[in-house]
Amino acid sequence: MIQMEAAELEEVQRAIQGDDSALAELLQRHYAFVYKYLVKVTMDPNVAEETVQDTMIRCMENIHRYDGSSAFSSWMITIATRIYIDKTRRRRREQIWLEAIRNQAVRKLRWQFESRNEEWTDVMDAMTRLTPEHRITVLLKHYYGYGYDEIGEMLGIPSGTAKSRTAYGLRQLRKELG
Repeated sequence: MIQMEAAELEEVQRAIQGDDSALAELLQRHYAFVYKYLVKVTMDPNVAEETVQDTMIRCMENIHRYDGSSAFSSWMITIATRIYIDKTRRRRREQIWLEAIRNQAVRKLRWQFESRNEEWTDVMDAMTRLTPEHRITVLLKHYYGYGYDEIGEMLGIPSGTAKSRTAYGLRQLRKELG
């Protein structure tokens, strides 16, 4: 267990007793440390920044719960880690929920096609599993016949990006269709 310096321990005590400047000083001092830790954990500076902000808020709200049994920085890292894990779980649940909604919409679309005696092919089924970015470029290029320059202009992206998205989408379709 890491022992805290006496000055930091005193500062923590003042923060617990309601000294806002002591709390601000503690959080400022440890901000970069927690942020750098979160960048390594998340591998995404934006997610790290969002999580460190949430961590600071949680520390302000719960400073009275800090018991001094570990270094203050360790306490903050524990909070940051738990926040990140909770966010990851929440995102996973949201993704599962969105996937269920998307699958329901695809089933409805397929039913609409078939009820009008229109063909729903294996290719259409495979297209539903592409990301919108890839599906759009594949459709514009191979279904509607636009060139990469036109697609890029329509989507506000470079023509090379349109070409690479199309190529990736086609690779995915080929993989799906065997």
